[in-house]
Amino acid sequence: MEGIVRHVFMEVAVAAGWLLVARAAVAAVGPPSGPLTVCPPDAVVSGPGCMDWYEASVWRVPNATTTNRGLVMTIQRGVATVSDLTAGGATELGTTSADYAPCADNGQNCAHDIFAVSLAGVTPSASITWFQAQQACRNSGKRLPSNAEWQVAVADTPDPGPDNGTTDCNTASTGAAALTGSRRSCVSSRGVFDMVGNLNEWVAEWLPQSTVCGAWSPDVSPTGDFQCLAGAATVGEPGALLRGGSFLQGANAGPLAVTDYEPTVQDITVGFRCAR
Repeated sequence: MEGIVRHVFMEVAVAAGWLLVARAAVAAVGPPSGPLTVCPPDAVVSGPGCMDWYEASVWRVPNATTTNRGLVMTIQRGVATVSDLTAGGATELGTTSADYAPCADNGQNCAHDIFAVSLAGVTPSASITWFQAQQACRNSGKRLPSNAEWQVAVADTPDPGPDNGTTDCNTASTGAAALTGSRRSCVSSRGVFDMVGNLNEWVAEWLPQSTVCGAWSPDVSPTGDFQCLAGAATVGEPGALLRGGSFLQGANAGPLAVTDYEPTVQDITVGFRCAR
């Protein structure tokens, strides 16, 4: 009899437990009380994912699978600093030339070699192909953002007028990209820096390569953000999308600026940022 009573008691307890769980589930229905995603320190919540705060600087990490494995893990957690990188013997690439070899233009020989890092106050890496950028993001536990993700993150970044050379988006420089985050007014409503001007940024998608550049209609982009997606060609290399414009494009840069280049192009105006 004692065993039967104990068994019945356990069944009642289990049933009560499921009832409490069910009530808790009902109580949880409704809008979330906070963000659905917790991002690492080098990125910010943007839609359902995370977007890096800054355009990527690309670092070569020696002995990435052995003595510098700890540094790689620090990069992948989004907490690496310039001091961490230099202490590990890492060197920044793409600041004066396309010096990514042996990581090839087509993305071969890049594993455990080049790493994309989101850092404030550094020169963002340029002259990088789509393939190299993709591999640098992947080595850091990230990826290139989609075009749609990029568009969410850029919202409310100022559409450029004159560039005052200090706080505005870097759209009228004859020199090079500004240090990441240094143009403090060039920030989106989600807190992402330098998405307009500075460097054109690779995103994930490819299209048939375009042959004609125009501008968005005035009601969509009053300042004339360029859109070079007309006259698409079906021969030759495809075009990988670039967003935001560069330091050379003046008012043609902007939150809606979009064009496409061959994914193997290396240009001083072309960089990227990563997402998770």
